Amino acid sequence: MATVFENPPLWRRVLPWFQGFDGPLAFAVFMLACAGLLTMYSSGYDHGTRFEDHGRNMLIAATIMFVVAQVPPQRLMALAVPLYVIGVTLLVAVAVFGITKKGAKRWINVGVTIQPSEILKIAMPLMLAWWFQKREGQLRPLDFMVAAVLLALPVGLIIKQPDLGTALLILAAGLSVIFFAGMSWKLVIPPVVLGLVGVVLIVAFEPSLCADGVRWPVLHDYQQQRICTLLDPTRDPLGKGFHIIQGMIAIGSGGVLGVGFMKGTQTHLEFIPERTTDFIFAAFSEEFGLLGNLFLIGAFTFLILRGLAIALEAPTLFSRLLAGSVTMIFFVYAFVNMGMVSGILPVVGVPLPFISYGGTAMVTLGLALGILMSISNSKRLVQS
Repeated sequence: MATVFENPPLWRRVLPWFQGFDGPLAFAVFMLACAGLLTMYSSGYDHGTRFEDHGRNMLIAATIMFVVAQVPPQRLMALAVPLYVIGVTLLVAVAVFGITKKGAKRWINVGVTIQPSEILKIAMPLMLAWWFQKREGQLRPLDFMVAAVLLALPVGLIIKQPDLGTALLILAAGLSVIFFAGMSWKLVIPPVVLGLVGVVLIVAFEPSLCADGVRWPVLHDYQQQRICTLLDPTRDPLGKGFHIIQGMIAIGSGGVLGVGFMKGTQTHLEFIPERTTDFIFAAFSEEFGLLGNLFLIGAFTFLILRGLAIALEAPTLFSRLLAGSVTMIFFVYAFVNMGMVSGILPVVGVPLPFISYGGTAMVTLGLALGILMSISNSKRLVQS
């Protein structure tokens, strides 16, 4: 008697691919994506195809997330060294013969024009997680020093471009790996204290430090001006302080409930600069108010807590360090963007995840989510 093999329907064959997805994490991302599409429709309605392009970028990021989620963490670890070497090599190439736009040398033409610093947002935590995984159980102070050098090299090259926003993101991702690997609090507290003392001194002596003709060491002129503008935006209300002032006006005018969808005057009368990219949080705040902001902060908090939970439950040191650092990328993105728009941090080029327009950033976020999904799935496979 011949055996009959049943051919299962397509949905049954595809279903196992989605069963590996982390439900709570996917839900948080879905809510943020909906908020992003809604805000982009309003703030970008007269910006050509910004809304359609934003939706396309989200679909590309979702596809990347889906593909990366199917890759086991062990294979991701194999990509760490090659990806880091390629990224640093391209950064050196940018420094030598890169393309300069608006006073910054951040791009290079390799057939297509790319920004190599974006590669390091993922390559840096991958590399450091690989480094500490190889030395699991026998970590010495020298290992942390080597990790610091691996981190300082690309960060230094990116600051030189200059690109302080991207350098800050990569530095935060790398430092989180080093910290989660077991760096002593004795090494963490001194620089934090020095940083706080520096902030107090800058605020206390702001009039003299920000006077015309005074130049600070290490920082570029534009970086010094951003800090001085943060301390007193009214110093140049129609110039360097315009962004901060208009952002704070938009946030304040939203009140508790917001002025309503598509009714933001600061947004639609074009008082908010970069209202679809870096300052889109101001447009969101104006139209959806304090309640909308609480929803947004709650969604980001849930995403970050879920990412940290995935890190805690990861089966290997590499997975734990990688998941923790990738989660910190989301935290730094959201905290820095909301902080600079609200006037509590200097203005740097950091987008708001899933809300701001930008294809490169969206691809990076898709990669990060795919990594978290992959690690979450590997945990389930180990437990089963």
